[in-house]
Amino acid sequence: MSTKKTNAMKLLEGKNVPYESYTYPASLRDAQEVAAALDQPASQVFKTLVVPRPKPGKPMLVMIPADRQLDLKKLARAVKQKKLKMATQREAEQLTGLQVGGISALALLNRGFDIYLDDSALAFEQIIISAGQRGLQIKLAVPDLVKLCQARIVAATQQP
Repeated sequence: MSTKKTNAMKLLEGKNVPYESYTYPASLRDAQEVAAALDQPASQVFKTLVVPRPKPGKPMLVMIPADRQLDLKKLARAVKQKKLKMATQREAEQLTGLQVGGISALALLNRGFDIYLDDSALAFEQIIISAGQRGLQIKLAVPDLVKLCQARIVAATQQP
């Protein structure tokens, strides 16, 4: 099956960063269901969440494992904010221009987001993230992702 290349995939190819792509039914939106459909551990499939920052400040993209929840208090401490709240689905889609379930930090580079990666990613050589559209994921090396996104490593989730 030939897959149309997303901006995230084109970016990786342009930088000669190796990756693997995976397809899954685009009707799936829950990250744990996506992990199951890909037959991959949910701890290695990362979802990208949008967290607006109180003014002034750039909104944040926070990548966390499918089997964990974002700990807003932990994240707020890590980014030196008093209080944070998750973007609603509508806000996330307005801020990113991408559908929830297809939000990818790689597709949003240089678009005014601060990018964070949960420290649990460091337990893996590679993780799987959205390729920038529903139904498509990419697996790449954690150091490559961190370097490309200039992602800051933070403790943003509770241990399962």
